[in-house]
Amino acid sequence: MGKHEAKRTKKKDKSITRKKISKMIFVICIIIFVCAGIYIGYNFIITSRDKKDIKTIQEYMDIVPTKVDEQVEKIREMQKNNKDIKAWIKIDDTKIDYPVVQGEDNEYYLTHSYKNEKNKYGSIFLKSQSIINNSNSNLILYGHNMKDGEMFGQLLNYAKKDYYEKHKTITFVTDEEVREYEIFAAFKSRVFYKKEKNVFRFYDGINFENEEEYNSYIENVKKIQLYDTGTTAEFGEQLLTMITCEYSQKNGRMVVVAKRIK
Repeated sequence: MGKHEAKRTKKKDKSITRKKISKMIFVICIIIFVCAGIYIGYNFIITSRDKKDIKTIQEYMDIVPTKVDEQVEKIREMQKNNKDIKAWIKIDDTKIDYPVVQGEDNEYYLTHSYKNEKNKYGSIFLKSQSIINNSNSNLILYGHNMKDGEMFGQLLNYAKKDYYEKHKTITFVTDEEVREYEIFAAFKSRVFYKKEKNVFRFYDGINFENEEEYNSYIENVKKIQLYDTGTTAEFGEQLLTMITCEYSQKNGRMVVVAKRIK
């Protein structure tokens, strides 16, 4: 075989190889595209199902504060299907209108609904250490910051005082009574590492042993609040704290604190 013929054969082989590689890349791209389409479609179906589940239960509850007995009875009915259901939380003219569950840990209801079913929205859940009927306690509630504003996604609106002015009151229905809480502070913070000292771990203030502990918690809240609401809380007024993720900093949290109205 001559030199020229060998070169032509080599070029031909390279051309065939390039075509094979191009074909492989094309096939891989098609597979990726199809898989992405399936994933997006599946995710859309799951999200729609999970969101529909939320809307269905909201219509079932339809809180009307004047009908106390009816609302309390509905909570009791729901508890027959899941003993972890402790209450219902609602803020008028917002999407916050959900059952409140309390599990044995603070992980399960991040990914499960009040029906104990897998759900990307999770649930609004009460921190496992919180005690609903302790007047010196802090009812710490967690909920996902969903892009569509569901769950606790709208808590970020409390960064603005004018929003707070229009949405101050929280209705909280238990299996015994209908309660009202008044929001008095909103702030942004983060989850701190164990090694960090002299920081305010707002998520650890749950059951206050005495007035000094309670007042210390309130003082720390007021120091970092985003704006002055003109009101505060006093020892003996049970607190309710709503927490969700906030992305302006690593491990950031948006926090809204309220006190029970007697």
